[in-house]
Amino acid sequence: MIISLLGYMGSGKTHISKNLSKKLNYKLIDLDAEIMQKNQKSIPEIFADQGEIFFRKQEKEILEEILEQKEAIILSLGGGTPAYYNNIDLINQKSISVFLRTNISTLVERLISEKSTRPIIANIPEDELPEYIAKHLFERNFYYNQSKFTVSTDGRFAEEITEEIKNLIFV
Repeated sequence: MIISLLGYMGSGKTHISKNLSKKLNYKLIDLDAEIMQKNQKSIPEIFADQGEIFFRKQEKEILEEILEQKEAIILSLGGGTPAYYNNIDLINQKSISVFLRTNISTLVERLISEKSTRPIIANIPEDELPEYIAKHLFERNFYYNQSKFTVSTDGRFAEEITEEIKNLIFV
């Protein structure tokens, strides 16, 4: 079984996937880490050198390879992964999808300190970040909301979120 965690950047996918992987004793795969390993570059370097279209093609190819695996996996997706190609359909067909829903104010608070490592928001002034995230979320929520499960992350500890995901899937 593959459990895919999706949501906007800063929603906690990486942190929650690590906790869930340990709790369930599932292999952990971070899609962005796999892309970086294959290309021997960071995500910002891939965006700068080859552009977003190249990145999205790589993302889709690696996603398809991972979703064909037969082992127990927690898959942490990139924030934009579900919104490109037919990725959300593949994710829902080949895994159990969980949307980590997070409010804009929480996302802004988490992302301001990480701007330089996030190519999509790196050049956006801090005062414009809430509006940018709101617009982006509006566009992506169509895809995120197609997840099998939705879990709110605002004001909650990782352990609570992990336990809720476990209980939703293994009822």
